Amino acid sequence: MSQEPNYKADLVGVFGHPVAENPTIVMLEAAFHAANLNWRYLTIEVLPEDLAAAVTGMRAMQFQGINLTIPHKVSVIPLLDDVESDAKLIGAVNTVRKDGNRLIGENTDGKGFLRNLREGAGMDPGGKRFVFFGAGGAARAMTVELALAGAESLTIVNRTPERGEPLAQLIRENTPAHAEFVHWNHPYSIPADTDVVVNATSIGLFPDVSEKPDIDYDSFSDSMVVCDVIPNPPQTAFLDEARLRGARTLDGLGMLVYQGAIGFTLWTGKEPPVEVMRQALAAAFD
Repeated sequence: MSQEPNYKADLVGVFGHPVAENPTIVMLEAAFHAANLNWRYLTIEVLPEDLAAAVTGMRAMQFQGINLTIPHKVSVIPLLDDVESDAKLIGAVNTVRKDGNRLIGENTDGKGFLRNLREGAGMDPGGKRFVFFGAGGAARAMTVELALAGAESLTIVNRTPERGEPLAQLIRENTPAHAEFVHWNHPYSIPADTDVVVNATSIGLFPDVSEKPDIDYDSFSDSMVVCDVIPNPPQTAFLDEARLRGARTLDGLGMLVYQGAIGFTLWTGKEPPVEVMRQALAAAFD
């Protein structure tokens, strides 16, 4: 007996404002196609005052999940049925998965970085010393995940103490890791015993591709792994300086791909076609 036709696609997507330039659709649609899944990823403009209605709508339309981007990562939390413990600590949700009729909040920002570090640099964060530039949402997610994964210390270098010190305090009070804030009011020199350096700011993002953080680049060494969260362009001026001094580098494209890969598995329960996703995203930024 022939199988009945099924024209219904499973729906996921992203809510944001603005959202038109969000490239996640490129790698997720490529992943669904490669995995032979009848899933669709929708890029949806949602104004802040309409977020509650949008979440109600995704419930009604049986969405399998959703990504959240600016400005919805915090305001979505009260609209969900539950939030995973690490996302609660971070204080933001960027991925929602469906569990029966319940919507569960996750944060894959830090997890994507952690997986990129392990698979791209072959490094486990356990016992390692990190220096972070920036204390925004990306830095918050990454530092919390690294602290929970066993990082020894995290130095938060930021221009505003109002954001930097509370993040260091959050890590000290809720994880075994040591964390300190350093006021970034002059070129920063990276301590020689640092294992990993991370630019978690937007400095160097397209179109300002020649800009780079205000640091003493001669304090880089070939014993360090240097990472940038910026995916466009993948090879930033910051990473160029690190490579010139012999450091291993990880670009923001890998972090973004692994965020998407983790979301793919949370939604579908299947292994993600990571290389397909990477190629699709790289082509979008070319």
